[in-house]
Amino acid sequence: MNAQSADAPIGRDTPMAISALHTVNGRRMTPPWPEGLQEIVLGLGCFWGAERLFWQLPGVFVTAVGYAGGVTPNPTYQETCTGRTGHAEVVRVVFDPTEITLDTLLRHFWEAHDPTQGNRQGNDIGPQYRSIILTLDDEQRAVAERSRAAYAEALAAQGKGAVTTEIVPLEVFYYAEEYHQQYLDKNPGGYCGLKGTGVSCPIG
Repeated sequence: MNAQSADAPIGRDTPMAISALHTVNGRRMTPPWPEGLQEIVLGLGCFWGAERLFWQLPGVFVTAVGYAGGVTPNPTYQETCTGRTGHAEVVRVVFDPTEITLDTLLRHFWEAHDPTQGNRQGNDIGPQYRSIILTLDDEQRAVAERSRAAYAEALAAQGKGAVTTEIVPLEVFYYAEEYHQQYLDKNPGGYCGLKGTGVSCPIG
């Protein structure tokens, strides 16, 4: 878990009210999921462009943006942007492992951002923009750690810095506000901060 500020917002008991309907594919963004599907939660900077990256991939059932990895319960966007909640902006990715493997999802994750920047992605600065993988079981954690090691080696071979990506168990995923869900579908000209290193990830 990321280091917390002593003055972290206290949050609230009530979850964010959302429609739970994905505007691109019409599926529900809340569990339970159809049998056989899996999920993983990924943070790679601003969650608007990150969510669009994953909803476009064949085999991804549904996506949603939210906050995870911190201490404030049911945080708002404004609270998360203070950097004091400990949360990162993340995407919940629900996928069919018979159509897309976790390795393939993680290859897209690694190649879509710069995982060497610590608490930032480009001009987006703060712990809420850090690179993070939140896993749901030991098998996912092992796959994630192998992928991190493989990409770290590929980056080092190109003279890039050390990978700062956290890999931690998912404790809770808090949905972001309705207007953030599928933001770039609702606002096609909106901001997308995704920018990779140009180094291919040798997995998936």
